[in-house]
Amino acid sequence: MEETSAPRAQWLRGVLDMCLLALMAEAPIYGYEMAVRLGEVGLDVADGSIYPALARLRKRQLVEVERRTGGGGPARTYYRPSAAGFQMLRSWTRDWNEFATSIGSIITRTAEKES
Repeated sequence: MEETSAPRAQWLRGVLDMCLLALMAEAPIYGYEMAVRLGEVGLDVADGSIYPALARLRKRQLVEVERRTGGGGPARTYYRPSAAGFQMLRSWTRDWNEFATSIGSIITRTAEKES
């Protein structure tokens, strides 16, 4: 099992920032909710990966933060892309689509040869 999950974890590390920006672009969101939403689509990401990624995005000024008090609970930090973050997300989305198409064409050709 480790053999199949290791590449997936590496792939996710490579695109985590893009995925987080995409979630934020839908609506302001807090860290734990991001982990839940990623898990719902089959991407299991630990909080220990999300918060360093959010710190990277903040350092690069790709996100804006807002503290909101909850209904009786502790205040939460909500994240949303900055103008630069939206621009970066568009660029990363273009790059990802080109990359995924290229990889798809290679593995599809290989799979067809083996059939």
